[in-house]
Amino acid sequence: MSKKGLSLLDVSEADAGACCAPLACEPLTAGEAEDLAPLFKALADPVRLRLLSLIACHDGGEACVCDLTSAFELTAPTISHHLKVLKQAGLIDSERRGTWVYYWINPTALTRLSALLRPRHAFGAVEG
Repeated sequence: MSKKGLSLLDVSEADAGACCAPLACEPLTAGEAEDLAPLFKALADPVRLRLLSLIACHDGGEACVCDLTSAFELTAPTISHHLKVLKQAGLIDSERRGTWVYYWINPTALTRLSALLRPRHAFGAVEG
């Protein structure tokens, strides 16, 4: 898309502050930041981000490595490396079943990430 096709809204400083809620209610401690950084680092690669998405969207909540490798134009060892990084970060878990390995999302890790990224006003909101 060309720059000509993009339109920018004129937003005053007061409006900008109102629309951009902080990422969290309280700043992270140094320890919390150290704990979360590897998760974000693992997600910072487009292949790993896509792998995580494919696993999360797969029927039954888990995906066979054979389904994941066919979605990329990468070698099986490269896909295995990216899956290993996601697993070491704690974002996914796996189980070998016969000759295949099945992967699923670690919900605890995603909860930790989403708690940090959720807009401030959502932190005490009650769903119902």
